[in-house]
Amino acid sequence: MTPGLPTASHPRLARRFNLLQATALNMTNMVGIGPFITIPLLMSALGGPQAMIGWLIAMLIAIPDGMVWSELGAAMPGSGGSYLYLREAFGRETFGRLMAFLFIWQFIFSGPLEIASGLIGFIQYSGYFLPNLTTLGRNLLATGMGLATIWLLYRKTDAIAKIAVSLWIGTLLTTAAVIVTGALHFDRMLAFDFPPGAFHLSGKFLLGLGAACRFGMYDYLGYYDVCYIGDEVKNPGKVIPRSIIISVVGVALIYLAMNLSIIGVVPWREFVPAEGNPKADFVVSLFMEKVYGPRIATIFTAMVLWTTVGSVFALLLGYSRIPYAAAQDGYFFSIFGRLHPRKQFPHVSLLVIGGMSILCSFVSLSMVIDALMTTRILVQFIGQIFAVTLLRRRAPAGERPYRIWLYPLPSLVALAGWIFIFATSDVKIILFGLGTLAAGMLFFLIWSFATRRWPFRPPAAPAIG
Repeated sequence: MTPGLPTASHPRLARRFNLLQATALNMTNMVGIGPFITIPLLMSALGGPQAMIGWLIAMLIAIPDGMVWSELGAAMPGSGGSYLYLREAFGRETFGRLMAFLFIWQFIFSGPLEIASGLIGFIQYSGYFLPNLTTLGRNLLATGMGLATIWLLYRKTDAIAKIAVSLWIGTLLTTAAVIVTGALHFDRMLAFDFPPGAFHLSGKFLLGLGAACRFGMYDYLGYYDVCYIGDEVKNPGKVIPRSIIISVVGVALIYLAMNLSIIGVVPWREFVPAEGNPKADFVVSLFMEKVYGPRIATIFTAMVLWTTVGSVFALLLGYSRIPYAAAQDGYFFSIFGRLHPRKQFPHVSLLVIGGMSILCSFVSLSMVIDALMTTRILVQFIGQIFAVTLLRRRAPAGERPYRIWLYPLPSLVALAGWIFIFATSDVKIILFGLGTLAAGMLFFLIWSFATRRWPFRPPAAPAIG
């Protein structure tokens, strides 16, 4: 009998997410603070609206990469997402154990970096109310917001769900307000005001394009979130792939509308370059001020701040559960698997991820996004592309409700895109990504030696089969 693809080892949960709900979950995590804080960085990457090319290329990377997630998620609809796919594809008790550990290890860094981007966004838009805020004041404000979010999450899950719904309503209203306002006041001469030599190909242009792609991919992060709860999805073989593709295309249209709305009202030269430019910190507030005046802009800025709180809250809620799940399975340090004795939530994981998020918020937004993307690429995104190929070779007859269209072309496109984004990063950021990976491998070896597990002890059972 030909071995099939592995399934999750967790207890079976109720499959309650249909296509609409799964798509909503993805898009909820994709549409957060990103579009409100990355537009100045995106335009600065290439010095004008031609930077939208990088954002469009990011979409062309996200779609084939979404196909990779779709095949893996449909074939192995269990909790954990990348953690599960890497573990099973590379061998549960051998290299898969290493890859699962490295995924959680890099997540300990990249997760807080993503959460920190929300904290930084909160500080930036607070500058509309507090223009003379010092660096110390910004750091204290970020710390206060981070601690407040941890406090909100330091309770039972049923109370958290009610908070999350109210925060998301604010996000929807804020996004809709930008798109409607932009549509009513759009000036195409402003939106397509390209500088001289905007499309001149050169090494500098390619580096700028890579930066624009990184900011674009940051905005798309979350199109795969349904894969983390695969064992709660109805008919996962169809729902997971469809929800991923619909989410990418839907959010692409939302972001396109938002980006054009803003640069069609606020001249891009007012907030480019973003570095050291106070207006770049709260460009959407300026957008509202130009159309409706300071009073409405003040109200809208408060809505953006509400959106950032929702973004940080949702990310910290979900990300604090990933190290916990891995520790419960024995694939990460056991301390992360502890639950609060009375309230029954992973308090150690929450405190570690939350604390590191606060520390990461003390650096610049562009550095946070670059480090976030570079850290995740090697193990998670590129690792999964190879995981698809490994699983097809090792279990060719395994059940695959969804297969990548035109395989292996989409996998190769996604691989080339991720390599391009990584290679065009700043040298220091590349070294940071490689350094965290090397440190993770070292800690894995020390941990494995201390617990007498592979590679210092033969695996107890074959990885697949």
